Amino acid sequence: MTDGSPRGEHRDELPEELDVSGYVGQYTFPDIARRRLPGVIYLVIAALSFVLWATHRGPGHVLVNDGFLWVAVGLAVVALYQFAAAWPLKVGETDALVAATQRMGFPVGHASAQVGWSGLRSRPVWRILLYSAEDPPRRRGVVLVDGVSAEVVFDFVEDNPEDWSSLKRG
Repeated sequence: MTDGSPRGEHRDELPEELDVSGYVGQYTFPDIARRRLPGVIYLVIAALSFVLWATHRGPGHVLVNDGFLWVAVGLAVVALYQFAAAWPLKVGETDALVAATQRMGFPVGHASAQVGWSGLRSRPVWRILLYSAEDPPRRRGVVLVDGVSAEVVFDFVEDNPEDWSSLKRG
């Protein structure tokens, strides 16, 4: 993007979703239990495929073959996984940050949180990176908070190895 200058210099700008002036409130992460809806759809299609296979197979029905049975089995397996992985996200970002802050043992300054998934059944886990409140921060830590039970699953604290001396305010 050019700024209209005679040399046509390139200028960086933030994407719209990162523009603070457009902030309208706290973002709420969608509940992972929404996976149940596609699971129901897969089960309905699996049942219909199985019924078509069971009632319309044979020499007189050339459009229905054993592929309908395989589709029914495959979709039923995917639907069962959708139900098994549909954990309710009971712990919000703020609650996860509170649990992580309590675990750290030092006053927390900057922190960021993101939700991830753990294990075969994709259990939601908040991953939280925290820095101590000093300027520049002397310690940092990572905390994993279970998104269903709010238990701290893992924590790690270390002295901040980053060199912030070039960023000193003059």
